[in-house]
Amino acid sequence: MPSEHSSYTFASRLNGSNAPIGTWLMSGSASTAEALGYAGFDWLLVDMEHVPIEYRDLWHLLQAIQCGGAQPIVRVAANDPVLLKRALDLGSFNVMVPFVENAAQAQAAVNAVKYPPFGTRGFAAVHRASRYGTWADYGKEANDAVTCILQIETPNALANLEEIAAIPGVDALFLGPGDLSAACGHIGNPGHPQVQMMISDAIARAKKIGMPMGIVGGTPELVQSYLEQGYAFAAVASDIAMMMKKANEFLTTLKAHQAPAAVATPY
Repeated sequence: MPSEHSSYTFASRLNGSNAPIGTWLMSGSASTAEALGYAGFDWLLVDMEHVPIEYRDLWHLLQAIQCGGAQPIVRVAANDPVLLKRALDLGSFNVMVPFVENAAQAQAAVNAVKYPPFGTRGFAAVHRASRYGTWADYGKEANDAVTCILQIETPNALANLEEIAAIPGVDALFLGPGDLSAACGHIGNPGHPQVQMMISDAIARAKKIGMPMGIVGGTPELVQSYLEQGYAFAAVASDIAMMMKKANEFLTTLKAHQAPAAVATPY
């Protein structure tokens, strides 16, 4: 969480030489979130779109992530001002908004995360983000502390990339390969050549207008290839995916020399 005496934000890291590396939190586990911070991840995404994480859960996840040293990014379930306000009031200064398709939707997201006169976010003085009222200039400084990330996930959104990025207050874009591949008729196959071509085209256009763009990939090798294309930040896999991969490796090794297990039948 930014301090009241610091200008450090997630957005400020996106133009540096070292791209911040994160992962998706799909487990909803605070202990896992804390451990991944200690492991060295720069940021961790709390996925409230696809995971049944409620706001009381988010409270504890943010505490765990910030204790472990990573920066949290909260992906809310929808481009909704109340959902965004609650995530911000709980102390996540970095939010990701899914399925932004055009400039009007981008403007709605910015309005929701900024206090007047730059937006319409409702103001409360005493909550976790304001350090329960002890951050004296919170109301004046909060707008600059927030990083607003918009997800580009369909061909239509990609067609509108420049107009979405042109909205003041948009700090970064994030390309979603999974939904993009589904929208292109290649569900479950983000590696399809058509999708990969669109991924390369998107970052070329984003770089041309100076807009940082992030992405997620399933393997370190894929993520590295995206970074080499110019993506400013990236997530690799998820906590559940990494756990399952390692569990399968361990079990494959340990069970390789075991006799086949007897198959139980209902008869």
